[in-house]
Amino acid sequence: MTYNFCTLFDSNYLSRGIALYRSLEKHCNNFHLYIFAFDTKSYNVLKKLNLVKATVIPLSEFEDEKLLQVKPSRSVAEYCWTSTSSTILYVLENFGVDNCTYVDADVFFYSSPEPIFQELGDKSILITEHRYSPQYNKELKSGKYCVQFITFRNDENGLKALRWWRDRCLEWCYARYEDGKFGDQLYLDDWTERFQGVHVMQHLGGGLAAWNVQQYEFQKVEEKILGKENSTGQEFDVIFYHFHYLKFFNDGKVELGRRKLSKQVINIFYKDYIKLLDDISSEIKKYDSSMEPNGTIIRKFNWKTPLLYIYRKIYGVYNIFDKSKLFENNG
Repeated sequence: MTYNFCTLFDSNYLSRGIALYRSLEKHCNNFHLYIFAFDTKSYNVLKKLNLVKATVIPLSEFEDEKLLQVKPSRSVAEYCWTSTSSTILYVLENFGVDNCTYVDADVFFYSSPEPIFQELGDKSILITEHRYSPQYNKELKSGKYCVQFITFRNDENGLKALRWWRDRCLEWCYARYEDGKFGDQLYLDDWTERFQGVHVMQHLGGGLAAWNVQQYEFQKVEEKILGKENSTGQEFDVIFYHFHYLKFFNDGKVELGRRKLSKQVINIFYKDYIKLLDDISSEIKKYDSSMEPNGTIIRKFNWKTPLLYIYRKIYGVYNIFDKSKLFENNG
């Protein structure tokens, strides 16, 4: 069976998108990744890279009349969220595949996703819970489920849910909570009742992210990362980690987010990933020196900066590091 994935990103997420592809290439023998390039720069570089197990799709081929109609009313991020369901539907309708899984570009695989698809069995839709740690639970406003990894089969149940979701996102998809909606995510909250053939991922190794890693311990054993749930002692292989909120600054610093991250998590996940993105970024700049493939931004300072520094230090969520020192420090 071929596992068909799709993702979308522009040149600011290009290094992450290529890292995603290479992690699949390493851990998933039978896969194909459909990449929706959301600007010309990313499309041009991706075509030059000749990714054997990828199909690169430019916006000019993907965008239809309905998407173009709502595009002016959405921010860049909101338009990406609006487009997610449409990318999956585009793959199912245009490439004759029997399944497609959307993955966020800042997801990285550490082992094969096959156990997740074995869970799905003959059902049509797979959705992924945030599994928030209690102190970071934003379920009411951000949703129980995360659109980081979501699968649809090309069958009646899968297409019914997917087309319904696409219609809702075209109607409303904004970066704010309003009338029980937030972006493209809160639409998923009732799917286990609304649609047939829906499976919720159970494997603890899928969907790891800064908002839930506080619940687990990790260790690296040769090429594998093993996890253990603190509350139950259940052990699992890490399948993928979602590097949400990772930011690169122009002063050589990186921010890992505003949640408590243990030294163990930083050492096992973040250090190698950041180094990989830097290496990929250098590779990309050989094709186009004007690009910022890590999405590097200016680090802004104002009167709030020292107050936020003190606040985040007190609560253990000041996760801004100098990259060179981060790589040197293995403690």
